[in-house]
Formats: sequence, C-alpha cells, structure tokens
Amino acid sequence: MKSRWPSILLPTAVGLAALGLWSLVCHIFKLPIYVLPSPLEVLAAARDERAVLIEAGLNTALVTLLGFPLAVIVSAGLSLLLSLSRSVRASLFPYLMALQMTPIIVVTPILLIWFGSGLVSTILITFLVSFFPLVVNTTQGLISTDEHLVELFRMSKASHWQEILLLRVPAALPYFFTGLRISAILAPIGAVAGDFFAGNSNGGVGGLGFRTVIYSAQLKTPALFATAGVCCLLGFVLVSAVYWLGWLCLHRWHDAYARNDR
Repeated sequence: MKSRWPSILLPTAVGLAALGLWSLVCHIFKLPIYVLPSPLEVLAAARDERAVLIEAGLNTALVTLLGFPLAVIVSAGLSLLLSLSRSVRASLFPYLMALQMTPIIVVTPILLIWFGSGLVSTILITFLVSFFPLVVNTTQGLISTDEHLVELFRMSKASHWQEILLLRVPAALPYFFTGLRISAILAPIGAVAGDFFAGNSNGGVGGLGFRTVIYSAQLKTPALFATAGVCCLLGFVLVSAVYWLGWLCLHRWHDAYARNDR
C-alpha cells in the first residue's frame, strides 16, 4: 500500500505557504481590514462570531442534506427513464439542457413567487444546481454497458428489468459516483446561493448565504472570510463522505478505486 503522507504533507505545506504569503502582503502593504484582513484577524472574527457561524452552518447543512438527496433520487429515476431508448433521450434531453442553462438568478424570483422566501425555495435551488451532473453521468453509464454482456444476458433469457438491475445499474455505478462527486461540490454552493437570494432568518441567524448579506452590509470583511471558510468546510465534509461511499462500493472491483489501495 502506498504511503499517504505525501497526500497530507504536500497540501499542508502549500496551505501554510499561502497563509504566510497572505500575512506578508497584509503586513507590507498595510491594507485596511475591510479590504483584506490578515489570517489572524479572520481567526479572531471566527472566534467572535462562532455561535452565529455554527448555527448558520447547521442551517445551510440542513438545506444541503435535503436538496442533495432529492437531486440523487430524482436524477436516478430520470436516468432510468432516459436509458430506455434513444427516442426518450432525444425527446427529453433538450429540455433538461434548457433547464440547466437557465441562470439560477432568473429561476429564483419565480420560486420566490411560488413558494416565498425560506426553506422550500432554498432546497429547490440546491436541487436544481445539483441534479444535472447526476442525470448526465448516470444516463451515460446506463447506456454504456458492454454490449457483449448485454447479449449474454439476452441469450440467457433475462428479463428487461433483470438486465437493468443486475447488469446496467452495477456497470453504471462508476459513472454515478463521478456525477455524485460533482454534485456534492455543487450542492453546498447551491445551498449558500439559495440562502443568499431566497433565505431569511426565520427567528434565528439564517444560513451562511444570509449571513453573507448581513456581514457584507456591515463591512465585516473578516467575518465574510470566516463564513467562506465554513462554506469550504461544509463542502469538504460532503465530498469526503461521497468519496468514502464510492470507495466502499467500488474499491473491490473498479480500477480507479482499487489503485488507491495499492
């Protein structure tokens, strides 16, 4: 098994070098704190705002954990539908492309009219941002099954659903997890963007997007940097969980995951 130390030490060294350069720039150019705070000032803001940031982070995590699984469920069903025939794909795929190419800033006012500001709108925005990579990758996996194996199943008198569940779905798993990782990156971004455009405090502090609006209006730049850090942490946790799930499902038989064990 390969040593994992380089994968830990190299990013750590680059991160420390970046922090050192950041501190040096702030020290040399004496930039105002509202333009570019130093790392220590960001840490101080994170400490002072920790209660607010924790609650906001939990609210954004809730939106992510509702919108992201919804995208997974809908995209899985839609991918199965699209894999049925070329005619189905030709009929539906242009409309999926049109939906994906419509800017979320245009869709948001429509959702606000229909559902108002708050949890439902932010969940739907997270869903819309997340589901397209899953549909594309999973559908591609379902229609890319080895034709020799498909013929073998048909020669063995397997039913259509046996072919899908026992052959095409397992063969599509690597494609599915590729789309899942992409969507796991996009889901927290969608949750923060949804909260930015359609969130509210609901008697508390709101989510990270809502806090971004507040800190920006107050010119609390160190707190904005701290908020960005919490957003990144949320994304890393979700992507790591998805990667671990993919490894758990595929490392025994798929080369891309098995190589990491050697």
